[in-house]
Amino acid sequence: MDYRVAFSDVDWEPTLEGTARLKRVARAGKVLRLVELTPATAHPHWCEIGHVGMIVEGDLEIDFDGEKIVFQAGDALVIPDGAKDRHRPRALTERAVMFLIEDEDA
Repeated sequence: MDYRVAFSDVDWEPTLEGTARLKRVARAGKVLRLVELTPATAHPHWCEIGHVGMIVEGDLEIDFDGEKIVFQAGDALVIPDGAKDRHRPRALTERAVMFLIEDEDA
């Protein structure tokens, strides 16, 4: 079992919509993602995938279908999956980086 994940060994890849870039590693049924957003990147749709993670760098605003919450580096986030918790992230600083843990089948 490979217990250590070195994101420095993983290349950045663009998201499907080209709105951010990410590093992704699958382990033990989970996907570990490092996601980078900038103010220039705009999330084009409401995300309904559940996320558990932490803001690693910068400030991030997440719009929960009209309710906007600001997260700062060091803040954790827990977002269940589903239409009632749909959300759209936006970087408030030059760069915002999140570390997320998701189910592999999400």
